Amino acid sequence: MAKAHIIGAGVSGLSAGVRLANEGFEVHVHEATQQAGGRCRSYYDGATDMVIDNGNHLLLSGNLHARSYALSIGSEHGLVGPERAQFDFVDLKAGKRWMLDLGNGRLPTWVFDKSRRVPDTGVGDYFALAPLAWAGNDALIGNTIKCEGKLYERLVQPLMLAALNVDPPDGSAGLAGAIVRETLLAGGKSCRPLIAREGLSTVLVDPALKLIREKGGTVNLGHELRQVLMAGESISMLEFGDDTIVVAPGDVVVLAVPPRSASSILPGLKTPTKFRAIVNAHFRYDPPDNMPPMMGVIGGLIEWLFAFPQRLSITISDADRLVNVPREQLARDIWRDICKAAGISDEVAEGALPPWQIVRERRATFEATPEQNAMRPGPVTEWKNLFLAGDWTDTGLPATIEGSIRSGDRAADLALQMR
Repeated sequence: MAKAHIIGAGVSGLSAGVRLANEGFEVHVHEATQQAGGRCRSYYDGATDMVIDNGNHLLLSGNLHARSYALSIGSEHGLVGPERAQFDFVDLKAGKRWMLDLGNGRLPTWVFDKSRRVPDTGVGDYFALAPLAWAGNDALIGNTIKCEGKLYERLVQPLMLAALNVDPPDGSAGLAGAIVRETLLAGGKSCRPLIAREGLSTVLVDPALKLIREKGGTVNLGHELRQVLMAGESISMLEFGDDTIVVAPGDVVVLAVPPRSASSILPGLKTPTKFRAIVNAHFRYDPPDNMPPMMGVIGGLIEWLFAFPQRLSITISDADRLVNVPREQLARDIWRDICKAAGISDEVAEGALPPWQIVRERRATFEATPEQNAMRPGPVTEWKNLFLAGDWTDTGLPATIEGSIRSGDRAADLALQMR
């Protein structure tokens, strides 16, 4: 039986491993750290005495690779969301609340219904976004559409900031266009929000590890690849420091590690060199009754607010400015915004903080600018049995879960072509 060595147990590596295991490969996953999942994992946090996710990640019903992956590992039921593509928003400065209702159709007919659009916007505002949908990868968003007005402030800016993790005017219009084509232009049927309410590991990680093991594979944690040895056009050996694994003819290797590690293992590999931070915060506090599972927040510090059982969590993108802010001060500022957005009383907002945790990822995603996007490698390498995967590779999407899983699927498909 041919073997597949998956280097890295994030969702890109796991999706490749699952695909290959289902096609008859003996899959061996090698992860440098002591936990699988990469940036999409859950863990017990002592500060809140809860299991939390290291980041708040949202999927959409149109993320076909991610949904197919969840289906293949038997966990699609763990992705939950509303029947329709509906998104609640609050503008803290203007004191306005609204619901963006994209419906559940295949066409974006919602733009013609004032009650379903962003407040204070007209049909023409949406058609003005058309150049973004077909922009080239070398174009900037700021040079493609006008980054001003109510539609930009209340929908385009928060959507693109979350997807690209850069201030939208400086972001890649090509990557933004891919998001627009797969979401807003695809109608509500592709935009229904899906959240792993029981935790990312429960839905995206643990079932994959179980499947790989059940099919005769292994998962090796704390097993860091240090070097690869080549023989002609193929990888022949994998050196892990304390042991060496022979890669036999017919075996394949999928390198699904962060870009810095990839360039260390493969000197000369071109990868993105600039990254942006994301801040997530979690508070142990029962969400108010009838609070939506997710809410976009305009005009404040926080950008997205999630309501989980016994927990309120937030996300702030493009957060380099916050990585050195004292934790207690940052937690207090975030909590005030949460209380405003969730309708929690001023007395609670200014009182003692509930148990909290802040997760600051300094290198959360590559910088989604045209310059950095051009530095993303494809899945094929100069060695015929080695393939790359990861959200930082050239997936056609920004650094998203869908892009990550898509990269793993693509690497696996290329490996299967070697048979």
